[in-house]
Amino acid sequence: MTQTSILARRRPPEQLLKWIGSKHRSAAHIAERLPASFNRYYEPFLGSGSVMATIQPDMGIGSDNYAPLIQIWQALSEHPEELAAWYRDRWEYFVSGDRKERYALIRARFNDEPNGADLLFLCRSCYGGVIRFRKADGHMSTPVGVHSPVRPESFERRVADWHARMRGCMFELADYSEIIDRADDGDLVYCDPPYSHSQRILYGAQDFSFERLLESITRAKARGVFVALSIDGHKRSGDEVLPLELPDGLFAHELMVDKGPSMLKRFQLNGQSAGGQGVADRLLLTY
Repeated sequence: MTQTSILARRRPPEQLLKWIGSKHRSAAHIAERLPASFNRYYEPFLGSGSVMATIQPDMGIGSDNYAPLIQIWQALSEHPEELAAWYRDRWEYFVSGDRKERYALIRARFNDEPNGADLLFLCRSCYGGVIRFRKADGHMSTPVGVHSPVRPESFERRVADWHARMRGCMFELADYSEIIDRADDGDLVYCDPPYSHSQRILYGAQDFSFERLLESITRAKARGVFVALSIDGHKRSGDEVLPLELPDGLFAHELMVDKGPSMLKRFQLNGQSAGGQGVADRLLLTY
């Protein structure tokens, strides 16, 4: 099996998706701490895909348990022109009338029938890029952002760049445990799950079990899989270190990766400055 080397990789200059918890800012730093070479790459909590796009694996599997998100990634891989058209159609509709009204109609359509085409535009036009879901009914509730979404021409350039970076990857709708259990000796798994202390308003986060994930990682390590895990680190305000209960001996190294100002905190502060609210992630490595 051929091996991917990530020594010379650089993160994409621009994000494809705006997504809470995105690793775009820190993707290059994370990539530097991954094994210099490996066989197949797995990312079972794909989200914004920034780490995968930075690594550009020769053979990769990106997955998530949220169908509209995976529809976006599958379109990027298989029909990039269609993905760009999804965005252009909704952008033109959005700017041709009342912004709040047009946004609300797109969001209502998405809530009635969740789909990747509407989610793509909503994540780039919603307030703070925070795709927030109500637990009561599962509906997206984030209002329209104050910013202007990127123009279709800019988005098309991003699609072209990201399509090239992901050419060795496939995308699947799957539970993370199924994907991690596929990894074998010499493979690399990067996990970026919902964070216990800060992301409970996000899709799937209310029912996420960190303990179950640790069980999957334990099995993978026993098979010779390299596993890297991004998880709660510390809040810079008060230097609060967020506690985690980890099995003895599962992780060989623990690092802190600076993420800068908290995107979620800015949303919670209703757009006010998040100065002093920076965060750092733990990066836990089994090797």
